[in-house]
Amino acid sequence: MLFWILVAVMTAALAVILLYPLLRGAKAAENIRAGEAAVYRDQLRELDRDLNGGLITPEEADYARAEIGRRLIAVSADEPAETPKPPRHHRFTEAVVLLVLPVLGLSLYLTTGRPDLPSQPLEARLENPGNDVAVLIAKAERHLAEKPDDGKGWDVLAPIYFRTMRVNDAQVAYRNAIRLLGPSPVRLDGLAETLMAVSDGVVTDEARQVLEQSLTLEPNNPRARFYIALSMEQAGRPNEARQAFETLAKQSPADAPWLPLVNEHIAMNGGAKARVDPAAPGNPTQQDVAAAETMSAGDRQQMIRGMVESLDAKLSEEPNNFEGWVRLVRSYAVLNDKDRAAGALKRGLAAFPPPGEQGRQLLALARELGIATEGATQ
Repeated sequence: MLFWILVAVMTAALAVILLYPLLRGAKAAENIRAGEAAVYRDQLRELDRDLNGGLITPEEADYARAEIGRRLIAVSADEPAETPKPPRHHRFTEAVVLLVLPVLGLSLYLTTGRPDLPSQPLEARLENPGNDVAVLIAKAERHLAEKPDDGKGWDVLAPIYFRTMRVNDAQVAYRNAIRLLGPSPVRLDGLAETLMAVSDGVVTDEARQVLEQSLTLEPNNPRARFYIALSMEQAGRPNEARQAFETLAKQSPADAPWLPLVNEHIAMNGGAKARVDPAAPGNPTQQDVAAAETMSAGDRQQMIRGMVESLDAKLSEEPNNFEGWVRLVRSYAVLNDKDRAAGALKRGLAAFPPPGEQGRQLLALARELGIATEGATQ
């Protein structure tokens, strides 16, 4: 009930604000003219005082009096000679303001709004944000405002900023996470991608330095190696770029989701594409690869993640696909998403238990990639 009372009060207040200029129009103009005439009369009296006090000469006083009198006559001529008529009301406009607008607004709210939902203050939403990304960000920002040295908080917030296209904020968050927690391939790659996003996909000198630092920590990091090869291509060094892309292709698994994009860059720089099985789950179509060429660095990374997630969804529906589980575990590991890699490993082992040869291969792959296997067979 309180809600509808507030709506009625706000509607009435808005109607008064909108109608007030219409109701006072003629009266306001009359008051303005009267005020101007009073000012000119005061100026005439002030002129007489200045003349009596010897502040001005009689000639100057006559000239000023004539000018003021002229302006006073002009203002007086605009005044009505008889009692003014009551101001004409704008009936149609008043009807629109009083009836049509409130009814239209209420109808839209009842159609698109949710008046049945209980009110939920910001504090309550922060306590239970659910899947509301904006509230999650607000909660993290409030926490970091109170504890700016919480490196883990910056580490969590940085990729969220990047996914929501707040690139500058993501860059600050990655820098804080690196400063407080130390450099890691994930943090350094993320920082490099924010630098590239700010520069419209160009691998700047600073971004390349960050990527090279990432490679010192993880020499087989395909993401960093791809962007360094891309920097050579953008710098007009096609031979070096082709060699870097070819090396990355040779050292990548045959079913790596990024391999088709690498092959496209090999071809662009005068090389021959490596063989890719287009029927493998999660591999992009030629249309996907062509679309990726026009994407920014951030969008391209999102497309790669989308292909991996597509493979994940297919395996959830059809888990009896050993090669698919190998591909999924390896892809998540290469994307530095060890939690999802461990989850994919557990699901793959549920479909292919360790006592079998395929289950043992999955465990061996996990150990090779540095994925924890404790509890994966439970």
